[in-house]
Amino acid sequence: MMLDIKPKERCFYDEISLGEVMLRFDPGEGRVRSARTFTVWEGGGEYNVARGLRRCFGLKTGVVTAFADNGVGRLAEDFILQGGVDVSLIKWAPYDGIGRTVRNGLNFVERGFGVRGALSVSDRANTAVSQLKPGDIDWEHIFGELGARWLHTGGIFAALSETSAQVALEAVKAAKKHGTVVSYDLNYRPSLWKGIGGKEKAREVNRALAEYIDVMIGNEEDFTACLGFEIEGNDENLKELDLGGYRAMIDAASKAYPNFKVIASTLRAVRTATVNDWSAICWAGGKVYQGMRFDSLEILDRVGGGDSFASGLIYGLLSGRDIQTALDYGVAHGALAMTTPGDTSMASLKEVESLMKGAGARVER
Repeated sequence: MMLDIKPKERCFYDEISLGEVMLRFDPGEGRVRSARTFTVWEGGGEYNVARGLRRCFGLKTGVVTAFADNGVGRLAEDFILQGGVDVSLIKWAPYDGIGRTVRNGLNFVERGFGVRGALSVSDRANTAVSQLKPGDIDWEHIFGELGARWLHTGGIFAALSETSAQVALEAVKAAKKHGTVVSYDLNYRPSLWKGIGGKEKAREVNRALAEYIDVMIGNEEDFTACLGFEIEGNDENLKELDLGGYRAMIDAASKAYPNFKVIASTLRAVRTATVNDWSAICWAGGKVYQGMRFDSLEILDRVGGGDSFASGLIYGLLSGRDIQTALDYGVAHGALAMTTPGDTSMASLKEVESLMKGAGARVER
């Protein structure tokens, strides 16, 4: 194993995630603009990984985030508690009564269907977590005293504000100082970057963070927009996909950042909003691995599929599996997560491992 992972008995946490947790408002089969009722979930790119590792894979996880201390923030905390993720690292900001200076993030998400793609309308300006600044979190306590085997963060949190990017950099530096493995999901979101410099700013921030990352995760758009590695090839159908383009992209990234121990890219060919081809590719130790593949995967809710891939991959690596097995944990977990509503996984470890062994969708009695 090329990753030097701390023994479990030396750390309070198997994994912690740094990122924003929002309330997701889901109109079900309808549209946001005409909905009269919503189902409410919690979700966030980095947090979803911690929750998946806890609920599906049974690891001890925590989340570093911040909320305005009001009923909405406490609702988000309650969701996190239900997910089994430790909440002791949450920072609470005094609420001013109307959200003028600090508030909690909301995300209205349509799942999409057929020719109608998924739609996300976020309302997250001036959130408590976006106002975190260096020095607000005691990283020495987290990594030096409590101990964590793994830190996961990503490009969504880094894009929230100038100071959130600085906090992310502070976190990954502290993690490396104490021998904690660091993973990062590029998770490029044009809507987050367009008002603060677009792709140029995204590359400036993500390239600075990339120098401290052990496990880099993303899809082809992420690697292009955030790090500047272009890919050539047609991704309309994974059966016809020339994986040489992905291999070249990953090889270029590994040479530019020799600190990368593992590089993983999800592969998704969108036939319709509810039918995708789904797989992943991974580089480690100079070799490229192809994950298990699902052609024409039927999807109920694609949001969070990439995060569930990341948690499955991380679980495989943390548990000492070989790269191929870890990759397949990620692909299978991501596939199952997209068959249920909400950002977070409802899958069990038994279901993931059964799918990895080729289990079908017959009724289990």
